[in-house]
Amino acid sequence: MEAYLYPYPPPILGAFVKAAIIAGGLGKRLRPLTEDRPKPLIEVGGRPIVEWQIKWLSRSGVDTVVVLAGYHREKLIEFLGSGSRFGVSVVYVVEEEPLGTGGAIKNAERVLGDEVFLAVNGDVITDIPVTELVRSLESYPDAVVAIALVPLRSPYGIVEVDGTGRVRSFREKPVLEEYLINAGVYAMRPEVFRYLPVKGDIERETFPRLANEGRLVGRLFRGYYWRSIDTVKDIEEASQELTQLSWLRS
Repeated sequence: MEAYLYPYPPPILGAFVKAAIIAGGLGKRLRPLTEDRPKPLIEVGGRPIVEWQIKWLSRSGVDTVVVLAGYHREKLIEFLGSGSRFGVSVVYVVEEEPLGTGGAIKNAERVLGDEVFLAVNGDVITDIPVTELVRSLESYPDAVVAIALVPLRSPYGIVEVDGTGRVRSFREKPVLEEYLINAGVYAMRPEVFRYLPVKGDIERETFPRLANEGRLVGRLFRGYYWRSIDTVKDIEEASQELTQLSWLRS
């Protein structure tokens, strides 16, 4: 694993911003761990995912975290409470049935819809500087959303073969710099609510439409930590990786 040596940035543009954590999913791929708790409460490196996220967001200048809760929401409320012990204010917006990532955000329009805000998938652990993501959005006056992009880490080892067919080397799960993926971290203007489905996913419905209109911006982040927790193997690998991130350990 490569080292992540970048210093953490100052608060976002000298101001506070709201951040929504999309936390209502069923976490089917992590069963049986998610049978009695929502995915953001799965422990990675000794802490629930959502605690890592709030730690990261609060260091970025976020003072209000809006938890978009659904499945086992009572467990999230019990763990996070008012948010005071994490140094933020936590607000809950509950979905009574699964609404998808787009529907979950739209369901929180009354809480989020008055200014630029952040949205984060509830299974991501990262130290991406959201300061820069917000600035990217603001540098495009006609953009509605800026999405964080990261290079794809291969899920498999790579075999390198020369022109004669002889195997020359093996690379264990390298980062494929030429392929970019959606990091599940977004900066959004309130105008996004016009594009969000009542029920459905932003990845399938909102983002393609914004891209077609030229109103979706991608900001590439290289050299920062990013991991989506989708499997038990991800938990094991991320738990080891997090020991190398000094700001997250503090």
